[in-house]
Amino acid sequence: MTKQTPAEGRSRVTDVGALLRLAREFNEAQRGPIPFTKDADADALLNDLKGHPHAFVLACLMDRQVKAETAWLVPHRVRERLGGGFGMGELARLSRERLFELMTQPNPIHWLKRPMASVFHAAVERIAREYAGDASRIWSGSPPSATIVRRFLGFEGAGPKIATMAANILVNQLGVPVSDRYSIDISADRHVRRVFAFLGFVPKKAHETVVVYRARELSPEYPWIFDLLLWETGRTTCRKGDPQCHQCRLRTICPSTT
Repeated sequence: MTKQTPAEGRSRVTDVGALLRLAREFNEAQRGPIPFTKDADADALLNDLKGHPHAFVLACLMDRQVKAETAWLVPHRVRERLGGGFGMGELARLSRERLFELMTQPNPIHWLKRPMASVFHAAVERIAREYAGDASRIWSGSPPSATIVRRFLGFEGAGPKIATMAANILVNQLGVPVSDRYSIDISADRHVRRVFAFLGFVPKKAHETVVVYRARELSPEYPWIFDLLLWETGRTTCRKGDPQCHQCRLRTICPSTT
């Protein structure tokens, strides 16, 4: 008989089917216009995939080393400093130095000032060059999920986490059609890793690669399905050092509370 690790033993307690049902219900409830920032004007810009699809792409690329709400505000803040215009033609005319000024004056809108100005500028150039100025071509035509992830990986500053996050939001929350969901992996940030460990699916402090492959094992047709539920739970109730188990939406299936 193969000896189990503690995490593998606990995984027998967690009902995978129940977790999948909770994840589907949670994901379904999140569909439609997304309150990315809680700022109505900024959110309207980011949800406008027909008129300003590049705003969504640029916001995804800004999501590094700051709170998500701060990162997703960047396109709107740039638009404000441009005087309200945010078309691709206007953005394509901006130099890298001009973008740096817009992102830093009168105050920085991202603490990684120079790197993010470079990422923003390079993204505008890539959208203009590779997608004829229309960022929606990244996901149009019901492509395989791997195609969307690969195309996002082509942008400066986009690693697997950003690329899969972008595909996740487009497909699950914004309803972009794809031919499959096999390549949309879980984004194994600290919140997701912590909750997955509490549920007994991975060891405590498991490497993010282990978390990714565990999600693939549990839901091979759509590994990301757990992501949004785990992330929201981790940052609201299953907090490090201060878990609020009595308020947790996973309390009925978590080995820590059952």
